[in-house]
Amino acid sequence: MSQASSAPHVVVVGGGGTGAAVAHDLVLRGMSITLVERGELTSGTTGRHHGLLHSGARYAVKDRESAVECIEENRILRRIAPGSFELNDGLFVAITPEDEACEPLFFESCLASGVPARRVTREEALRMEPNLNPALRCAVQVPDGTMDAMRLPLRFFATARRNGATIKPFTEAVAMTIVQNPGGRCVTGVAVQDHMNGRRYEIGADIVVNATGPWGEKIARLAGVDVPIQPSPGILVAVRGRYCNMVINRLHESGDGDIVLPQRELSVIGTSSWVTDDPDHLAVPANHVEEMFRQGSAMIPAIRSAQTRATWSAARPLIGERGASTGRELSRTFKCFDHAAEDGVEGFVTISGGKATTLRAMAEATADVICRKLGIESPCRTREYPLLAHTDYYA
Repeated sequence: MSQASSAPHVVVVGGGGTGAAVAHDLVLRGMSITLVERGELTSGTTGRHHGLLHSGARYAVKDRESAVECIEENRILRRIAPGSFELNDGLFVAITPEDEACEPLFFESCLASGVPARRVTREEALRMEPNLNPALRCAVQVPDGTMDAMRLPLRFFATARRNGATIKPFTEAVAMTIVQNPGGRCVTGVAVQDHMNGRRYEIGADIVVNATGPWGEKIARLAGVDVPIQPSPGILVAVRGRYCNMVINRLHESGDGDIVLPQRELSVIGTSSWVTDDPDHLAVPANHVEEMFRQGSAMIPAIRSAQTRATWSAARPLIGERGASTGRELSRTFKCFDHAAEDGVEGFVTISGGKATTLRAMAEATADVICRKLGIESPCRTREYPLLAHTDYYA
């Protein structure tokens, strides 16, 4: 063991939602945890997503695995993190005859994925959401919700720290400590740069977890391995005014600007999709912003004249070989890579892909891999374990 205690020591690299959930799961299984993040917690993709608690309906037709993951985690998160969500449900609205033609397959796909779905007439939809385009033809109601992008992960951080995890923001992983054993290479720790005091030092570990999302490929290279992560940015636009109380989705094949979410007194329109090699330098293309207004106003006409509050971009950490054109062709599911099995490098694990909704499931899969590697028999407890309030992180 790399620390004085008898518990295995795991270093988690990445202070977003996935890293928070991994730290929470592992500490409940009796491990000693240190989490490092180069900036403030949730300052990467986690703090920039639109805040959708997915029902899975968006993926039901073409990505059923992701749809099933989302609806299962939707139910678990409601149970372990009450009060974190606005349980406002979602409407998938058909505006054109082409949209309406998609409805039967969409509805049946939702049911086949375990996503509760209810057909809604045009008149009922307009009573529920008066700002909808009066030309809409029909709608389907699903159990979507909204969340604060940063508060849910802070509940995982707070709970992990209360149970003994060490959380180190502004501490960047800059190198891996690698030794050559008879069986091959082994990662035994992380060299970090403390940006608060300028100090560089090493943290020993029995296992290092790469939970850095779209930066996962960069961190993996520190260990001499490659992971098939394709960063896929998208634009989001927040406008002043709450133009809907439910999550409004366009009922058609996934495309740009096909969702509007209420967030407090704002409405968030998203999103576009392209691919990049560098998630640290994301553009906010003016034509993408204009497309958000154009497509958003097709569902809610008043959005066309709404006042912009903010525009930004965030990179999705999609799993897939390079060569994707937009990222929409890649699945939203997740995968845990054991680099001992895949690359001959022991002591190093990567978790990537997924959604903010599936962060707990991603952590469970990662913790299961780590327990097998360390020969630990300890079941996952996070499906029922209630999380502390986000404010407890600062208490």
